[in-house]
Amino acid sequence: MNLRCLVVDDEPLARKGLKEYISDVSFLELAGECDSAVKAADLLHNEQVDILFLDIQMPRMTGLELLRTLPQRPLVILTTAYADYAVESFELDVFDYLLKPVSFERFLKAVNKAKAALKKETAEYFFIKCDNKLEKIALAEVLFAEALQNYVAIHTPARKYITYLTFKGVEEYLPADRFLKVHKSFIVALDKIESIEGNEVIMAGHHIPISRNLKDEVMEKILHNRFLKR
Repeated sequence: MNLRCLVVDDEPLARKGLKEYISDVSFLELAGECDSAVKAADLLHNEQVDILFLDIQMPRMTGLELLRTLPQRPLVILTTAYADYAVESFELDVFDYLLKPVSFERFLKAVNKAKAALKKETAEYFFIKCDNKLEKIALAEVLFAEALQNYVAIHTPARKYITYLTFKGVEEYLPADRFLKVHKSFIVALDKIESIEGNEVIMAGHHIPISRNLKDEVMEKILHNRFLKR
């Protein structure tokens, strides 16, 4: 699921640079751009925006003044040439503060952190279309997801749901701190793993294969700081 970004800056070159950065990151998409905070206020009322890249010093209304007018706001990353506003901006719950000129490395660090934060805010359940109806599944109930050609099977202790989704889309949706891809066709819930036998993960009577090329990474993620040995 891509994060929709709005770029607000009165400098054309600054907007151009951020738009290029956004296009280079697979999980970001551009929702729009504005050259003033006034125009951004209108757009934010009509568009879904996940991340707002916001300049501070702009004519008529500053970025911080815009934030004070918004009853609900997306995650805000300030982009400014001035360090003087850091304290005031964080009092407004700004997520990050990027000083111009913004390097791609610093941009990527900010958006990766934003992606992780937004995933934590997602609901503890989701809906999928299955058998011509919408089924609600609690995230805590998911044992594993399995790729089935053009479909994905989501397994819970109660039943198996088969839905017309991409495996990649399911992988991107499931929180990376709770789920792990162990095979090209399987993603498992880390807290549901009961044992590891050879090249298989065992959970609730299911034997899930571990890919040879993923085994070192999988074992490290599963056992990290949890393996007691003499």
